[in-house]
Amino acid sequence: MDRLITIFKIPELRRKILFTALLLAVYRFGFYVPLPIVNQNQLAQWEEQQKGAAGTLFGTVAMFGGTQIGMSTIFGLGIMPYISASIIFQLLGSVVPSLEAMMKEGESGRKRINEYTRYATVLLCAVQSAFWVQYMMSPNMNVVLPAYRGFWPGLVCVCIMTAGTIFLMWIGEQIDEYGIGNGISLLIMSGILSRLPVAIKGLWEAATPKITYEPGKYNIMTILILLGLFLAVVVGVIAITESQRRIPTQSAKHVRGRRVFGGTRQYLPLKVNQAGVMPIIFASSLLIFPSFLFTQLDRMTSKFRSDDWTFGSTVAWIFSELSNAFQRQSYLYTISYIILIYFFCYFWTAITFNPKDMADNLKDYGSFIPGYRPGRRTADYLENVMLRITYVGAAFLSLVAVIPSVVQSSLSVDWTIASFLGGTGLLIVISVCLDLVQKIDSHLVMRNYTGLVNRK
Repeated sequence: MDRLITIFKIPELRRKILFTALLLAVYRFGFYVPLPIVNQNQLAQWEEQQKGAAGTLFGTVAMFGGTQIGMSTIFGLGIMPYISASIIFQLLGSVVPSLEAMMKEGESGRKRINEYTRYATVLLCAVQSAFWVQYMMSPNMNVVLPAYRGFWPGLVCVCIMTAGTIFLMWIGEQIDEYGIGNGISLLIMSGILSRLPVAIKGLWEAATPKITYEPGKYNIMTILILLGLFLAVVVGVIAITESQRRIPTQSAKHVRGRRVFGGTRQYLPLKVNQAGVMPIIFASSLLIFPSFLFTQLDRMTSKFRSDDWTFGSTVAWIFSELSNAFQRQSYLYTISYIILIYFFCYFWTAITFNPKDMADNLKDYGSFIPGYRPGRRTADYLENVMLRITYVGAAFLSLVAVIPSVVQSSLSVDWTIASFLGGTGLLIVISVCLDLVQKIDSHLVMRNYTGLVNRK
């Protein structure tokens, strides 16, 4: 408690925290300002009816973008378009020589790439908001007031939603500049945590003091299991996020006159979860589309269903089985999910981790790994080590990703509650909190205060 009080004794740190909290409050306020053409009563009814692949699609986009399933507010798109644009340019920077050279230019190159990312964000916002406004006006959703079903009202809403995302991007940059923590990550985390009161309310309303099972109720044993799983997953995520494989390095000795310089032993930290939360984001996003596609094809071919063994009935049966198989609780979905997580773990690690550059940097600074010659031998050794520890990180990500589905199916828990026991949301929240604590701790240590993190 004394350490938390110390945080607000430092004027600069207090100012940064209050500024960040103010901008996050503005961010949350925007989600209660609806678009002018939306009928709120019909929108509420539509949200209650969302199930299956469509609900999964909107829910996943809402989780990544820090928005909500309705997405019919001025901040409806959230920050997802900016994240998508950033990922696109980061991937292109590994395959396009001109962008790769721009990344190596330092601060000037980074500013140019950020400028291109902003332009791409505006384009993505315009496209996504146009599709969403058109979908709101379609008979499938039908939440737009009849007087505003036209081109010009739709164009106004597209401009509003695009400007809302650009404003959120500006808020994130202001937090980076004048606040504390990573602005974009804090926006996503606040959007995820805004669902927590709804989950707690649902758990409280459905809780029962009885030990016996009741349909639609959570008995004491179920609640204790949920609390134990939550604590175990949080501890496990923190442990894996902070875990490292330390490779010992040694600097070469230099003799100058009668004095010997260098020869110190250090270590090179390699994170076990090098890819972070990106594999789960990619895998979840990729599995949304076959689920949504097969559901639509199942609806289109439902009229051909019959007891007779014909070509049309066979095709309808195949699409029906695939649609059911790609639901969140199916074995095929889970196995495909795990395979894609492993694939994207190695894919993202291969993009972000370059053993050759790391070996060259060690060589330039006069350091080496004992037992391995500088250069190619060191690069091969680092690559082999990263392949092994990435396997462990991918296994942990797969376990965390499937826990909500397992809990939902085995304990008959609502998805809103089960989603906080693992998955992308919990990983993002814990990662952002750890980063925020480290930055506050660095401010305290810099001013000779005791940090929030105990140091041995």
